[in-house]
Amino acid sequence: MSRVMRQRFEVLVVGGGPAGMAAAVRAAESGQRVGIIDDNATLGGQIWRGESEAGTKASGWVKQLRSSGVNVLRGRIFHQPEPYVLLAETDDLVQELSYEKLILATGARERFLPFPGWTLPNVMGAGGLQAMVKCGLPIHGKRVVVAGTGPLLLAVAAYLRRHGAEIAMICEQASWASLARFGMALLAQPSKIFQGFQLKRELAGIRFSPNSWPVAASGRTTVESVTISRSGKLETIPCDYLACGFHLAPNIEVPLVLGCEIQDGCVRVDDLQRTSVAEVFCAGEPTGIGGVDLSVVEGEIAGFAAAGRMAEASILFGKREKLRLFAKRLDRSFHLRSELRNLPKPETIVCRCEDVRYSHLRDHVSWRAAKLQTRCGMGACQGRVCGPATQFLFKWNPDSVRPPVFPARVESLAGTGDSKQELCETTGGR
Repeated sequence: MSRVMRQRFEVLVVGGGPAGMAAAVRAAESGQRVGIIDDNATLGGQIWRGESEAGTKASGWVKQLRSSGVNVLRGRIFHQPEPYVLLAETDDLVQELSYEKLILATGARERFLPFPGWTLPNVMGAGGLQAMVKCGLPIHGKRVVVAGTGPLLLAVAAYLRRHGAEIAMICEQASWASLARFGMALLAQPSKIFQGFQLKRELAGIRFSPNSWPVAASGRTTVESVTISRSGKLETIPCDYLACGFHLAPNIEVPLVLGCEIQDGCVRVDDLQRTSVAEVFCAGEPTGIGGVDLSVVEGEIAGFAAAGRMAEASILFGKREKLRLFAKRLDRSFHLRSELRNLPKPETIVCRCEDVRYSHLRDHVSWRAAKLQTRCGMGACQGRVCGPATQFLFKWNPDSVRPPVFPARVESLAGTGDSKQELCETTGGR
């Protein structure tokens, strides 16, 4: 049987990315008993994974977190058995975490759009490939096509090139006109202009093609080539990896289970990052995709507010608003074009977990109807991949999330109140 560890915190932060780290540090500065839980081996989330070198923005927050007395926990939240209590699971442990204030910083995941061949091995998310390289995947000498939309493509391509990959092409679905508008928006963000020049220097000599997107991937056992639509003309490019990134989708499953109000696919919060549920705050990408700088500021505001430091939180309102305005301009510039809805063929798999094809989905009128008739979204990922895809393809909105939020062992679900189990109790934090 799994052991059950019970811990109590004044402030509990769910998610160890930039927003979560900033929230935990600011809450702990007031002497609060603070815990932060994440399911990865190290904190930092996708954006700061493996970037703890001295002098980086990530290293600054890592250093503050280590000296703050925050209790860092590993595990994945899967259930809320009662108010002010969350359950998390590790390989051999169930953690029963009670809290007075809760800050949700659950981040986002990549949006995948189905097209013929997208399920071939070595066709993966742009951020996913970057994460695998950070974890040791050898990429030196491999031919990579990076495709999708947004500045993330450039950052991923630059990272892969630094590690020896041969970037065959960067395919951006946005038009030159949209990119020009985005360039004008950068004038209000001098730091972004500097980052842009850095990326331009790192990517010198690599083909960058707007009005372009993948229409098919081909290969016998793994991807060997990708066919790209470039301004209406098809071009086939040999490659060892195809890295696709069509925006991000907020991770709102935990907020939904807790009953937080959702608006336009994101968690609705007030000026202090408070959700519609008492004593529950939310920061970072779940409140709207805005990038690392906005996530950090929202995390700081949530941490200050959870610790009762409202005046310090309010000082950051102006900075947050400026970053939110930039995020809106970014979203408009890289809005997904309608032509991408025509990528799937009738036989193209949309739900990989349950092998549901596009032809089985297109006649349904809602996400719920499709789930009932085809099992789309009922596999291991619980709609985390096909959900955002069908949201774009058919304009469906997932209407419910049921616990467990993530797959959990039956003994974990059934055994938290079992007196035969070994119980460990601690107050956590300082």
